[in-house]
Amino acid sequence: MSTNAEHLPEPDPDLTDERTAPTPPTAPPATTPPSTVPAKHRQSLSTRTGTTWMSLIAGALILIILLVFILQNLDQVQVGLFFWHFSLPLGVAVLLSVIGGALVMALVGGLRILQLRRVAKR
Repeated sequence: MSTNAEHLPEPDPDLTDERTAPTPPTAPPATTPPSTVPAKHRQSLSTRTGTTWMSLIAGALILIILLVFILQNLDQVQVGLFFWHFSLPLGVAVLLSVIGGALVMALVGGLRILQLRRVAKR
């Protein structure tokens, strides 16, 4: 009979109950000597300057796309706002309406943030 962990005899299933079955012996964990080479720490390469640079590039690309949009939509359209009536290129009119919508959204969002801050201070 071998005492090697690879050749352990299997328990007889008729004689053992699942609740009282012995657990197989486990081999002791292998210990490795500590490494003399320090572990390399992964440093983050993102900095504020790098993030700002990438934001400027993204902003420049968006402006180029907007310029192309405006240049492709130069048809004049009549715009009426309350008692003002004027003529603008279609691309400029769409761009101004998007800017106006973004300003309204920022105003409503800012008011909601102020409201939540007041509630949080109480």
